[in-house]
Formats: sequence, C-alpha cells, structure tokens
Amino acid sequence: MVSDEKSGQVGASAGRGAARTRGRPRSFDRATALEKALMAFWEHGYEATSVSDLTRVMDIGAPSLYAAFGDKRSLFEEVVQEYGVRYGSFGTRALDEEPTARAGTERMLREAAVEYTVPGRPHGCLVIHAAANCSTPEVEESLRQRRNANIAAIESRIAADVDAGVLPPTTDAATLARYTGAMIQGMSQQARDGASRAELEALVEIALAAWPRV
Repeated sequence: MVSDEKSGQVGASAGRGAARTRGRPRSFDRATALEKALMAFWEHGYEATSVSDLTRVMDIGAPSLYAAFGDKRSLFEEVVQEYGVRYGSFGTRALDEEPTARAGTERMLREAAVEYTVPGRPHGCLVIHAAANCSTPEVEESLRQRRNANIAAIESRIAADVDAGVLPPTTDAATLARYTGAMIQGMSQQARDGASRAELEALVEIALAAWPRV
C-alpha cells in the first residue's frame, strides 16, 4: 500500500500535471492557419485586420499566433510570400514561358481576369490592395517594391524583344511596361468592384492594341 504522505505527493503531482496540460496552447495545423490569415488579409487589408480578427479566423489564441508566426507584421510578411507562391505567380510564369513580351503580357492579362474573379475567395490582388490606407510605412513600402519589381520584370522582357528586333527600336519599354502595370492594377480594382471575368477579358484586346508592331 502507498502511505498517505506518498499518496498526497502523487496526487499533488497529478494535479500539477493536469494543470500543465490544461495550460498548454492547443495544437493546430500551421499551414491551415496561415491560409486563413492570408484570406483575411486579402479580403480586408493589413490595416483593417486586427490581431483579434486573426485569432478568430485562424481559430487559435494570441499566444499561439505569436509563438508560431511572430507579431502581426511578421505574419503578414509570411502571408505575402505564401500569396506569391500560391496565387500571384501567374504573371512571372507568363513572362518566362511565352516566346515574346507581347505574348507573355497577353497571357498575364487573360490569367489575371481569371485569377482576380475566382468564386469563393477575395477578388483582385492582395499585393495591390492590402496596404490601402495603411499607416505602417514598412508594410506599404514592401508591397510597393513588389509592384515595382513586377513592372521592372515586364520592362526587362520588352527591352529584350527590342534588342532582338521583335519590337521596333523606337519602343519605349519603360512606358509600355508601366502601362501594362496600370492595366493589371486597374483590372484588380475592377474585380474588387464586381467586374466579371468576361468583362475583364474584354479589356485584353484593347490593352494589346497599344503595343507596337515591327
């Protein structure tokens, strides 16, 4: 038999063990939680999405959020990276895989019309809209750099076609790239405002009409 003293020690240890178990943060699937955060930021933007909003949609407590992702800004940075891989890479693929800058741009615009209007998820582009009315300069600047990098990639592709004689030597690569960026950003806003896939696709031929031909 166990003495009363030992029984008390065992009971106290068991009680402490139960308390520790109850106090542990609930386990969760990190990838699923990150996807839920992505959707929240995509829908509402960085500024309007609070930590309490995030813990609610991610179904985790604030301590678990901070332990797994850091603060809100760190979580957002990871969300933007994930968005670029899962949802925002179609433009880069189009420029890389098509034989000319014009063909790449056409594919990019057509795929944007599809991607920006997929049912069941936020419309438009997170990188274009998530920092609207943002009071955190670092977040705003980070997304601005990404948008400008996209325009720079288009410009580089156009310039290569000019050098190769695919486009006329008088082509203004910088302006044409910025025009294309403006089309992408405009399509994203139109999608946020309710434009359909067909309505956005109708813009593509008009956008391509501005491109010079040899």
